[in-house]
Amino acid sequence: MKKQHIALFVTGGIAAYKIPLLVRALVKAGHDVRVAMTASAQKFVTPETLAIVSKHAVLTDGHEFDHPEHVAHVALAHWADLGVVVPATANTLAKLAAGLADNVVTTTLLAMTAPKLMVPAMNDQMWQNPQTQRNIARLISRQGYRLLPPATGQLAEGYTGVGRMPEPDQIALFLENLAEPRLKGRRIIVSAGGTKERLDPVRYLTNDSSGKMGTAIANAAAGAGAAVTLVTTRELPVVPGVTVKPVTSAQSMADAILADFPDADAVIMAAAVADYRAPTISDHKIKKVDANSGLTLTLVQNPDILATLGQKKTHQVVIGFAAETNDLLANAQTKLTKKKADMIVANPVDATHGFNADTDTVTFLRPDQPPVTLPEMTKQKVAMALIEQLTTMLPKQKG
Repeated sequence: MKKQHIALFVTGGIAAYKIPLLVRALVKAGHDVRVAMTASAQKFVTPETLAIVSKHAVLTDGHEFDHPEHVAHVALAHWADLGVVVPATANTLAKLAAGLADNVVTTTLLAMTAPKLMVPAMNDQMWQNPQTQRNIARLISRQGYRLLPPATGQLAEGYTGVGRMPEPDQIALFLENLAEPRLKGRRIIVSAGGTKERLDPVRYLTNDSSGKMGTAIANAAAGAGAAVTLVTTRELPVVPGVTVKPVTSAQSMADAILADFPDADAVIMAAAVADYRAPTISDHKIKKVDANSGLTLTLVQNPDILATLGQKKTHQVVIGFAAETNDLLANAQTKLTKKKADMIVANPVDATHGFNADTDTVTFLRPDQPPVTLPEMTKQKVAMALIEQLTTMLPKQKG
C-alpha cells in the first residue's frame, strides 16, 4: 500500500488499550495517522497517549471547535485516505448501520467518502447475534465498508471464543495489503515454501525456499477480498482471513491442494516443490558403515502438482513459478506450455535474487502474449502486481 493518510476511529472496547501499538506500526511504515475516539474509548486508553505516538492532537467530543477556522470532524473526513474503526464495538456498528451521528466518531465517519474498514471486537455472543451480523452486512452492502473479521482467542471474559481483535501487527499487515476488493467472492489457493522429503527420522532433502513470496501473494489476495487458503511449509505472518494448511512433503502439499481445487477459482503455485523423494523412509537413523564408506541414494519422482492442476482444470486459473539459474525465459516458456499453465512467473535465482531475498525481479509469461518484465521490487509489490494480473484473467462472476 502506498503511504496514506489513515484516520483511526477508536471506540469503547477493552482492546482499545492496544491501539498505541497499531499507531506506532503504521507510523513506522510511513503513514500519517490521526485519531478520533469516543468518550468510552478514553476509559481504556488516553487521548494524550495516542497524541504522542501519532504526533497529532486526538479528536474527542467537546473539542470539535477548538479551532474555529474549520469544523474538525469534517476536516478529518476530508483529510483521510482511509478510515479504520478499531476496535469496532457492537454499539458503534449499530449506530453506523442506522446512520446515527451522536459523537465525534460517528459524525466524522458519516461525513467521510474515503474507503472505510471495520475491525470488530466484542464478546462471541454479541458477535454472533443476528442483529450484529445484519448491521455488518448493511455496512458492507450499502455503505461500502470493508471487514477485517475478529479472531478466535482468549476473550476478556476469560474463555476462548470468536470476537477477539486481531493483534496490532496483523491489522497493520492487512492494511499494507489492502486493495480494491476485486477478488471478493473468489476462492484462491496459494502454495509457499520448500517441501521436505524425509530420508530417516533426522534427515531430509529440501531447498532454500523461504516461503516469503507465496505468503506475500496470499496476503495480497486476501487484501483484495478473496477467501484464501495458504498451503505452506513455513510459518510466516498472514493476515486474518487467510486459512493456513501446514504441510511438509510434496505429496502432502498435493493432497491439500487437490482437496480444495474443485471449488477454487485460481491456484498460484509459488512453492518450491521437490522433484524427487526417497521411495521409502528409514525408520531409524542411517548410519555410516565405516570412515571411508559413501552413501548412494535411490530417488523416485514426486507428483508434479502444477502439471496435474493444468490437466484437471475446468474453470480455474492456474499460475506457476519458474525459478531458474540459467536460460530463464526459455525454460519458463517451456514450463508454461508443458504444464498447461495460464501464466508462469519467471524469476532468476542467484546470489542476490530468488530464495530468501526480500526483493525480486520477475517476468510474467502468458500464452500468446508478450512477456511482461517488472523492475526489481519488494516481494509484497510483486505479489500485488501478480494479483492485479489475476483479476484480468478470471472469468466474470455470474450475477
